[in-house]
Amino acid sequence: MFKPSQPMMARLRLTTKQVNGGYYKGNRTGSMGYFAKNGTYVIDWKKVRTYAVPENLDEFKLTPFVTKRMAPTKGKYTKDLERNGTIIAAQKPFDGKEYLDMWASDNGPEVLEQERLEQEQATSETVSTRQ
Repeated sequence: MFKPSQPMMARLRLTTKQVNGGYYKGNRTGSMGYFAKNGTYVIDWKKVRTYAVPENLDEFKLTPFVTKRMAPTKGKYTKDLERNGTIIAAQKPFDGKEYLDMWASDNGPEVLEQERLEQEQATSETVSTRQ
């Protein structure tokens, strides 16, 4: 069986399957405490992140990344409805049937080729069993 060399092992991703059960990788957020001997996690309140919020937000000079005055954006998936003789574009959710239809339209030749190969294999198996 293939066994990677030692330099290659340094580049492989470290997962919990490769080390003992006490390993926790985290998500680059830093620790906010420590594990006690009995297995519980103790929060060290000196390490907990706190954020300073300005007291007078009305007079605060920095602005948010997105303004509150922005009109809501329209969804990508719409359907046309007719009301009182006028056509209105209404938003609708993207459901599973639409996903399958879109996937089939994008991958139609692959599906047809796979079905053709399966039919050829089935016919060759029936011919070989008859002989």
